[in-house]
Amino acid sequence: MSEYSQDYAHAPVSAAARKGFFPILVVMVGFTFFSASMWSGGTLGQGLDFSSFLITVMIGNLLLGAYTSGLAWMGSKTGLSTHLLSEYAFGKIGGKLTSLVLAATQVGWFGVGVAMFALPVNKATGINTEILVLISGFLMTVTAFFGFKALTILSFIAVPAIALLGGFSVREAVESAGGLSALMAIEPAATITFASAVSICIGSFISGGSLTADFTRFARTPKIAVSATLIAFFLGNSLMFTFGAIGSMVTGQADITEVMFLQGLILPAVITLGLNIWTTNDNALYVSGLGFASITGKSKNLIVMINGVLGTLFALWLYNHFVGWLGLLSSALPPVGAILLADYFLVRKGHYPDYQQASFATINPSALIAWVVGIAAASLLPGIAPINGVVVAAISHVLLQKAPIFQGRMAHAETSL
Repeated sequence: MSEYSQDYAHAPVSAAARKGFFPILVVMVGFTFFSASMWSGGTLGQGLDFSSFLITVMIGNLLLGAYTSGLAWMGSKTGLSTHLLSEYAFGKIGGKLTSLVLAATQVGWFGVGVAMFALPVNKATGINTEILVLISGFLMTVTAFFGFKALTILSFIAVPAIALLGGFSVREAVESAGGLSALMAIEPAATITFASAVSICIGSFISGGSLTADFTRFARTPKIAVSATLIAFFLGNSLMFTFGAIGSMVTGQADITEVMFLQGLILPAVITLGLNIWTTNDNALYVSGLGFASITGKSKNLIVMINGVLGTLFALWLYNHFVGWLGLLSSALPPVGAILLADYFLVRKGHYPDYQQASFATINPSALIAWVVGIAAASLLPGIAPINGVVVAAISHVLLQKAPIFQGRMAHAETSL
């Protein structure tokens, strides 16, 4: 089976399969049209006034944009998925370990996303929850099966629809509040700290953003990849936060779906929720397929179908029992992205040898140690947890590469490359 039909799960994307600016942009915006960002925006809306909210979102998305743009550049420059890139930094087996965590987490979130759609729709319509789970899980799996092309088509439909429906809900909320000046005057009942607010903003998407290269590897040039990624985070992610925050400030509900239900917008709420989760879940299933394909060497399309079936069948169980564990696993993803960035830009000076001609160390222990240190920093240090994990993991990797105990291993790895 050709790499083209497998969406280049095992090799760099060919020049013929590369895309221009707009296909990459719509996929990346669809990627950032994420339900959790709307709910996080709702949380911020209940703890910040509107001006503080805008400052927080601008700073948070600036930092997210910088982080994901580096990964976007790497993906386009090399044509490689996150999972293949990780073999340079972590080694052949070490890379499979990181891919296992990345891919398993995304399958879990796919199942949670299916349940997140089915439960509120059941509440609004009375349709059987299990039927909603099966139908939505099936449709999401089918589109993910067809790979990047299907993601592009879905995003072209979903992005404008979500923007229009969310914008209509915001207009209703502002009008019910008494206008923009009245909205600006709303004070939160209980405030949250700036560090907590930025942590919520960054933490809502940095785990998913760590997989940016899986999409931007199709970009024709790094410039296209970076510009599309920056626009997606400043436009797409900021829009999602704003949709959630304004409705929350006016109604007191952090969940945008509940806000739209209160506004009498039941059908728009179902459409917005469905398309939002669909784009997010398709991305999750797609990258999980790439991950397990790189681990097993098997067909990406087959693995996508298996992951979709498993995520659908266990959707309600995952939602009720596994969200906390998935959150913990997600904290392990940003340090992986940080190590990839540090390895490519600082250790290897922006150059990786051709993947198909390269041979890799089995395990690079310094990268694995830096990964653990980064997770510990995110969990234990005060301040902004995602930033702590990223910065500490990157610095640790660079410093450990210079340590005498690892220099021999690194020299061997560079020679073999």
